Amino acid sequence: MRIIVKLFMVLSLLFSAGAFASEKEILEAEANLAVKKFNDRVEGGEDFLGKVKGYLVFPSVMRGGLVFGGEFGRGVLIVNNQTEGYFNMVSGSVGLQIGVQKRAILIAFVSQRALDSFLATNGFTVGVDGSLNFANWGTSRDLSTAMLGRDVIVFAFDETGVMGGVSVDGSKITRINLD
Repeated sequence: MRIIVKLFMVLSLLFSAGAFASEKEILEAEANLAVKKFNDRVEGGEDFLGKVKGYLVFPSVMRGGLVFGGEFGRGVLIVNNQTEGYFNMVSGSVGLQIGVQKRAILIAFVSQRALDSFLATNGFTVGVDGSLNFANWGTSRDLSTAMLGRDVIVFAFDETGVMGGVSVDGSKITRINLD
């Protein structure tokens, strides 16, 4: 009987360990996993991220719609391999659309000017604030030329589900406080 009680106590601690993780820790772990998937699936991804000034990772962006649509995700800004802040991505739309989709989005700040501008304005609206290049890279495409002439590049990857008319244009990205 004692063995069963001890086993139950150990299992209870193991399964409840996730309940003690903070929202920051969970989001950072999800972002790290998304970056690993990016590096594993995109040829040259790790070298590319090593060259950029910083990147914003939204590991789980949910989008859905039936005439009216919306999108939401939380992300982590990484600069010099350190977390520099937490952000929301939110959008709404009206039009001919249908479906549900989950995907990861990585926004790479190629130039220091672009990163500084993003930090100074506390976020931006994708597709409105400057020239963002949306990249849907296959695993065999080489990223060595991706940085040519671009300040910011947006990657969508790890997609599941189907959504007609998917884009990040008009998505508002703002800093959030996770304490």
